[in-house]
Amino acid sequence: MDTIKDKVKEQLKLIRRGTVEIISEEELAKKIEWSLQNKQPLIIKAGFDPTAPDLHLGHTVLLRKMRHFQRLGHEVFFIIGDFTGRIGDPTGKTEKRKPLSEKEIQENAKTYKEQVFKILDPDKTRIVFNNEWLGKLRSEDLVRLASRVSVAQLLARADFRERYVQGKDISMNEFLYPLLQAYDSVELKADVELGGTDQKFNLLMGRDLQKDFHQEPQAVILMPLLEGLDGIQKMSKSLGNAIGILEEPKEMFGKIMAVSDELMHRYYELLTEVDVVKVKSEIKNGKNPKLAKEELAFEITKDFHGEAKAKDAQSEFQKVFQQKRAPADIPLFTIHPDANGKVDITKLLFDSSLAVSMNEARRLLQQGSIKLNHSSRIQERFVSLNDSDILQVGPRKFLRIKKVRT
Repeated sequence: MDTIKDKVKEQLKLIRRGTVEIISEEELAKKIEWSLQNKQPLIIKAGFDPTAPDLHLGHTVLLRKMRHFQRLGHEVFFIIGDFTGRIGDPTGKTEKRKPLSEKEIQENAKTYKEQVFKILDPDKTRIVFNNEWLGKLRSEDLVRLASRVSVAQLLARADFRERYVQGKDISMNEFLYPLLQAYDSVELKADVELGGTDQKFNLLMGRDLQKDFHQEPQAVILMPLLEGLDGIQKMSKSLGNAIGILEEPKEMFGKIMAVSDELMHRYYELLTEVDVVKVKSEIKNGKNPKLAKEELAFEITKDFHGEAKAKDAQSEFQKVFQQKRAPADIPLFTIHPDANGKVDITKLLFDSSLAVSMNEARRLLQQGSIKLNHSSRIQERFVSLNDSDILQVGPRKFLRIKKVRT
């Protein structure tokens, strides 16, 4: 029979997966041991400000770690920052961040609630809004709270320090943000807080503030920031390198197939339960990396859309990209050639929504990203197209031409 120490080691093994840093693992081990001895779950906290209507795979790195804690029997609090969202998290920002309106916050919060249960167990998740307690703070409470941290402490934070040195504005409410996030931990009496590596300052402030309120400080678990499709920058919709968890299955599958082999291993570790060491070993022993990537795309698509839709997406991908056949549901677009029988390909891309702007259309043309009938690349701006020709932009966008007879 496993001893409590054995169970602690087993829990820590799962918790460590994909983490960058645990502050401190010794403290966390003691908390887990207490939990097992007293048959009481630990309180696990992670906060999300509703700054955009949809979550992407980068957000799910934290959600999956929260699910690990649920699997281990602990109590997970998903905090929607409807109060802190009014300030805007200044983390990593070089300029003042525009606060969200109340309407934006409420609309985004509603969609967050609907999306998180694609990862978290709804029966083991407590969704709370931090306006519930932060909105009740009186002026004197805020003053008393602010007195617990010095300006020097706040300026020790890299992004604040950089903006101060450069003479850029820092609003007083931005200074309040990490303190209010820390107060969330006090209110919930959190045992563990999860966050990305860019949140380290805020999470450590939670530890400090809990000590001031005579609570045992929370353990901090820092998760990596997931790189987007470019393999370089943090996944972000504003950077155009994100994969949204509500994207259509075929789009999600295709985007995952477009990541580099190196990034594939990172996605395996952070976005699935598959043993990444085993995957690397299989590739080293001769397995085709493309097959491993296809299995990754299937696993992730299945998580968000179910096995049947994941199989359909895989079948469609194989048909289009491996067998060089067109997908079944290509949209039809009518063209009106000029007197010479040609069309402006950049205008066609923009008018058909294959490009979001004329600038993007020109860039796609210059990059050789436009294919005709799966083979030849279009290099000229004015081209002749035939009825039923198929245009392809990048790996996943298609258009079937309907030519008006003149």
